Amino acid sequence: MQIRPAAALTGALIGMSALFLPTATAQATGRTTHHHTVTVAHRGASAYAPENTLAAVDAADDLGIDWVENDVQRTRDGELIVMHDTTLSRTTDVEQVFPDRAPWKISDFTLDEIEKLDAGSWFGPDFQGEAVPTLEEYMDRVSDNHQKLLLELKAPELYPGIERQTLRELRREGWLDHRHKRRLIVQSFSADAVRTVHQLRPDVKTGFLGTPAVADLPEYAEFSDQINPSYTTIDAGYVSAVRSVDGAHGKPLEVYTWTVNDGPTAVSVAGMGVNGIITNKPDVIRDALDDAS
Repeated sequence: MQIRPAAALTGALIGMSALFLPTATAQATGRTTHHHTVTVAHRGASAYAPENTLAAVDAADDLGIDWVENDVQRTRDGELIVMHDTTLSRTTDVEQVFPDRAPWKISDFTLDEIEKLDAGSWFGPDFQGEAVPTLEEYMDRVSDNHQKLLLELKAPELYPGIERQTLRELRREGWLDHRHKRRLIVQSFSADAVRTVHQLRPDVKTGFLGTPAVADLPEYAEFSDQINPSYTTIDAGYVSAVRSVDGAHGKPLEVYTWTVNDGPTAVSVAGMGVNGIITNKPDVIRDALDDAS
């Protein structure tokens, strides 16, 4: 079954009028409003600590944030690590440590080499020496903090079989038992990857990152529990359309939108009926939603 590309101009499909009355629309449809909206720390609390590090997980925990989001990729020797970019250069000192290894792709380095890198100094001197975590280390810290995990398979087309490997590691670390599964969502921009995860472990909650056309939502709902778009691509009508479709587990599709970093925008998108907001500043978003409710 072919899925058409995501719609860039969603408003044209569903009517722009809803954009200006988000709260009224949410109330009229009985959809989630401000105080029910989950706040997710994007790459950890990445406004306050280097993204996708254990320090960012702890920063979210210190703020009282339950949900953290991360990105999973694979090293040359087949180990799973947590990093957003497919290259190491932006958030580590790889260019200094390995100056002759451009373009510094993750897939060109072993775990042992990556563990030699500093993934914190670029953010600030207080984080000098912060390491790139393995997925195992990251999951252990999330578990220790009693947090919940929104796990993104980043660029899975670069890493054949990463869906099965990630699920295997999640199972080995206990994250696929009954208690942990309620604290886990696996998402990706790749519909094929999300579909594969659902086929391998239909009991795991999944999300598709993007803004599919309304007409295509039933196809995504066959293997997804969430549609997770950029907040710049949605309005209340689109959110209502998504939530009117039952997802892979027979419940209305949820919407976790990204990346919202200011209070007024958070209140606006919460009023559209989204279930979650992914943010670099989770304390700012949580407090704005609490005040609005």
